Amino acid sequence: MSSPTGPESGLPVRMPRPRQPGRHRRPEPLVAPEDAPAFVLAVPGAPSAATRSLAEEVVSIARSELPGLDARIGYLDGDDADFPTLKSVLARTAEERTARYEQAVAAGSDVKKPEGPVAAVVPLLAGPDGALLRQIRQAMMDSRVAAELTDVLGPHPLLAEALHVRLSETGLARADRARLFTVTTTADGIILATVGGEEAVQAAGITGMLLAARLAVPVIAAALDQEGSIASVAEQLRASGSQQLALAPYLIGPEIDTSLLTAAAEEVDCATSEPLGAYPAIGKLALAKYTTALGIAPQQSQGAPVR
Repeated sequence: MSSPTGPESGLPVRMPRPRQPGRHRRPEPLVAPEDAPAFVLAVPGAPSAATRSLAEEVVSIARSELPGLDARIGYLDGDDADFPTLKSVLARTAEERTARYEQAVAAGSDVKKPEGPVAAVVPLLAGPDGALLRQIRQAMMDSRVAAELTDVLGPHPLLAEALHVRLSETGLARADRARLFTVTTTADGIILATVGGEEAVQAAGITGMLLAARLAVPVIAAALDQEGSIASVAEQLRASGSQQLALAPYLIGPEIDTSLLTAAAEEVDCATSEPLGAYPAIGKLALAKYTTALGIAPQQSQGAPVR
């Protein structure tokens, strides 16, 4: 038994810890606003079970970072059944928002008519790809839904970290377990392979500089979809003294036919790491693009800041 002034038995009791005031107070966990637009991940490439698994993992990471997030997946080359198209996902999202509003009004609730974008569309792309972005914009226009298109995921330091991890997983770079900084590397020159033409190569080059700082070896970006680009960069690296080259795909995965990576690696006689895939940073960056586009304060996380 205890009284308002303390325990009657004289035994100690656990009292609630007072909330810490001032600048060091722990922030309240962020949740998605109730009327926030949906997060729609736009997935390029041919649909497959592997692609769906990857997309679902990215969405799962985003949901874990922002509880209450209405997250959906739309495929650029979907079939509206097992792989719903981006157009149909946007249309259905708009229909559901209207239905919720009408049900609330019918129930006598004093609710405001929904305004603003129905969704924010996040391209599952590490870098700019003009053809794929045009396809996304066309699907958005065809849906006749008010939606906002965010930036692609890169360049960003977290993508350099992801590239480093993928190289280390294939034995092409060794990393310090605590900080992921290289001790030694079996590759002394990295070809950063991307798609999307010159604009994509320039954007990948920014992340490439961050990767080069981590590995302490030269890293040069090249385009898989430009004939001779990979071979030219390989020749440049070998001319500068690199002998053991590695091909690092600056790609999530679905946007490229993996046979192109295999052919490119064989052409320049070097090993290749896996695409970025569902590395945790991908989901965090996708969410950051969403929150930035909508002006929602991003959740604080450990490690490099997501901007």
